[in-house]
Amino acid sequence: MSDQLKHECGIVLIRLLKPLEYYKEKYDSWQYGLNKLYLLMEKQHNRGQDGAGVVSLKINQPAGKKYLFRERSNLSNPIQDVFARIHKHFAYDCDHNPELFADPVWAKEHLPFVGELYMGHLRYGTFGKESLEFVHPVMRENNWLSRNLVLAGNFNLTNTDEIFNALIELGQQPKDYTDTVSILENVGHFLDEENQLLFRQFKNEGYNNREISALIERNLDIRKILERSSKKWDGGYVICGMTGHGDAFVTRDPIGIRPASYYYDDEIVVVASERPVIQTALNVRACNVHELKPGHALIIKKDGKISEEMVAVPQERRSCSFERIYFSRGSDKTIYLERKELGRELAPQVLEMVDYNLKDTVFSYIPNTAETAFYGMVEGIRSYLVDWRMKQVKALGSNPDAKKLEEILSLEPRVEKIAVKDVKMRTFITADASRDDMVAHVYDVTYGIVKNHVDTLVIIDDSIVRGTTLKRSILKILDRLHPKKIIVVSSAPQIRYPDCYGIDMAKMADFCAFTAAISLLMETGKQSVIDEVYKKCKAQQNIPKEEVVNYVKDIYRPFSDKQISAKIAEMLKPEDSEAEVEILFQSVENLHKACPNDTGDWYFTGNYPTPGGNKVVNNAFINYIEGRNQRAYC
Repeated sequence: MSDQLKHECGIVLIRLLKPLEYYKEKYDSWQYGLNKLYLLMEKQHNRGQDGAGVVSLKINQPAGKKYLFRERSNLSNPIQDVFARIHKHFAYDCDHNPELFADPVWAKEHLPFVGELYMGHLRYGTFGKESLEFVHPVMRENNWLSRNLVLAGNFNLTNTDEIFNALIELGQQPKDYTDTVSILENVGHFLDEENQLLFRQFKNEGYNNREISALIERNLDIRKILERSSKKWDGGYVICGMTGHGDAFVTRDPIGIRPASYYYDDEIVVVASERPVIQTALNVRACNVHELKPGHALIIKKDGKISEEMVAVPQERRSCSFERIYFSRGSDKTIYLERKELGRELAPQVLEMVDYNLKDTVFSYIPNTAETAFYGMVEGIRSYLVDWRMKQVKALGSNPDAKKLEEILSLEPRVEKIAVKDVKMRTFITADASRDDMVAHVYDVTYGIVKNHVDTLVIIDDSIVRGTTLKRSILKILDRLHPKKIIVVSSAPQIRYPDCYGIDMAKMADFCAFTAAISLLMETGKQSVIDEVYKKCKAQQNIPKEEVVNYVKDIYRPFSDKQISAKIAEMLKPEDSEAEVEILFQSVENLHKACPNDTGDWYFTGNYPTPGGNKVVNNAFINYIEGRNQRAYC
């Protein structure tokens, strides 16, 4: 992706089902769980580089002994920083008491982060607050084991205000106005209620307080707690949690917006945001890694009992298609094939745009996430060539000319690596003109491949959001090769609407498709459309989110996709560019053909899966018109 986006955090939960001595004997280390946690987090580092955190729980720890341990970091390379801090606790005994250090019983009794339950989180701060306080996991501590709560998640809520106000109505005073604090206190409230209900029940049955604590731990109904606490949540989420006595859970939103997969056997339970990282870390087959069903929670009780239970009624599945296009690791079998299909679907239009002139066309891609779609596009072009060759050979008759036959059979698409992403460049130049010149050198190009003023250069990207990097860097550097024309192909459709479920796309002015549509309305004398949409949005500001309609769709209605694409190309073409510039976007129909099981497309179509989405786009448009450069949700 040429426009870098912050997006979707990553989660890991590990529960060891055997005593630590078992892993020492079988894997020669009691650090088996900790090592797997590190590997699973590193394999998901694409999901969060603003912060990382780890929590470890020792189950059945005696009174007076610490049982919860946490390390968090918001430094650069936060995963390495977190694990370096954890291993500092081990360094002295590893060097000076190696025999004791190797003993899992001694290690659990004397060392932190030696436990049976681990939680890891990778953070992308999609908005604002970057302090360590906002790095997950977050904790709600208590002297009663079963009232301790630790949470980490990949989520964004559109209605934090509702949940925050509900907490106030309960008499609470949340320490911050964020979805993280609101969810922590929301779940914590119902955890407290369940504890209190069980306490009264067992007290009435004649048990003493110490006996009651153990009975609460055994009988705590995690499913009911999650069902009650999530009733008002509007958004996309995968949230993992643990209690102080050792129950653990991972719950997913009822529409399946955010992803989660899990694996378990008789040794271990693992949950992660992506399937292939579990396959790699545990060396297991894809068929043994399960998707956590929308509206369900994977619950692991203290005694090791595992169940997947419904906590919210599943709705029509609208999983995030951007996961398939860009965010998730392309090493997943299904995602890899889907990305190839996205490229293949574009091949007919690309051929039409180059007038089927393959001799004078060079095909390439913008590194690195567009590479898989590029393979698919080239396969689509080669499929066309098979049919073309058959027709051409047939036309030569029964006694073909050898030279003409060779020419037909040897025609292949000219596939080259044109754009090369240079090492990550940082510039300390603040003057805009000079800084833009430095930004232009983020990419380098391969010289001597493109025929000057003859060749058309087709280059594919996985998506175009703002178009800033295209305008300031990529198109400028490609123009130095002197192509006749540059065609930028996006394997994603035009991004027209804000996301409010975890992707850093929250402001209308950030979308080149929106800016193009506004420009077209102004140029064609349709300013009244903008005014009318603004009036309709303002009229909806104070009505319940369930009644809000997405009138921002009317901004795009007067124009075809091709007209908007042409305007985007005009806007993004650098002033000094000699080459013509055209832009081709994937169609929404072909997106769904390529990714049939993940139909969440609200950023392309404006069809939001929850009522809060319409409220967000409504507010985003109002912010744009009123000149407020801020996110449309809290």
